[in-house]
Amino acid sequence: MPPTPAALAGSLTGLLGFPVTPFTPSGELDIPRFGDHLDEMVEAAPSALFVACGTGEFASLTLDEHRTVVRAAVARVRGAVPVLAGVGGGTRTAKQYLRSVEEEGADGALVLPPYLQVGPQDGLLAHYLELLDSTGLGLIPYQRATAVFAPETVAELAGSEQVVALKDGHGDIELLQRTMTATRGRLPLLNGMPTAETFARAYSALGAASYSSAVLSFAPAVATAFFAAFSRGDEAAQDELLREFYVPLAALRNTTPGYAVSLVKAGLEIGGRSAGPVRPPLGEVAPEHRKELGRIIDRGLAVAAGAGA
Repeated sequence: MPPTPAALAGSLTGLLGFPVTPFTPSGELDIPRFGDHLDEMVEAAPSALFVACGTGEFASLTLDEHRTVVRAAVARVRGAVPVLAGVGGGTRTAKQYLRSVEEEGADGALVLPPYLQVGPQDGLLAHYLELLDSTGLGLIPYQRATAVFAPETVAELAGSEQVVALKDGHGDIELLQRTMTATRGRLPLLNGMPTAETFARAYSALGAASYSSAVLSFAPAVATAFFAAFSRGDEAAQDELLREFYVPLAALRNTTPGYAVSLVKAGLEIGGRSAGPVRPPLGEVAPEHRKELGRIIDRGLAVAAGAGA
């Protein structure tokens, strides 16, 4: 049985892991490699794993492939940490994915923004309310791109016990403050910005102590070293890791659309743990960028080792 929404919300208190979806050289699902990848991530002790989300190339998966990935994750993790899965698209499409997620035994779902269409707040609210009515799972709306919520919209969603958190990848601090005020702090806030560690201290001021870490997928020693420093309030250690690893990584990510995912898979390959190619429309990392990524990883690992991680 999945955890109650309240129990799921209570578990989202630390580092959140976002596995990639491994593919074979021909672009098919590589489930054996996915299992090993999950083992590697569980060893880093995240508070939850989010499979088939943005880093997991949700938009490139068919419904059958998505079901296979979720099923494999639930079977492999075996309750060690909660497993949540991405769902998205238009309302009817998202409901199909959500039904599959529930049937395969996931503990909850991250609701990715609808694609292309940008509707008014009442349309956005209707989308999420219909999803809530279709499932007993705890859901996390993801604010970014085509799903930016007015504080009043979030307050209405927060009235459902099935809405267990709000993940933000939009980055408007004033809007977030108004949202937190409107919800009276009822809804936990998750920092879901790209390279979230660079925003960790800003979001902490709003009460968001938990964040998503793509780095946990390919450089877990660096990710856990930063989170440990963040948790104990070690500003010097955070600054060193930001200077030597996270800020250069963010700068490299910003050079090319899609690198938020492509760099993660390149990082795994550099570390000898390849998860295969990305699927179009994403592209592979350019050779010169791959070399730079290798240098960034080396610097980050050196700092993490010096911090005793």
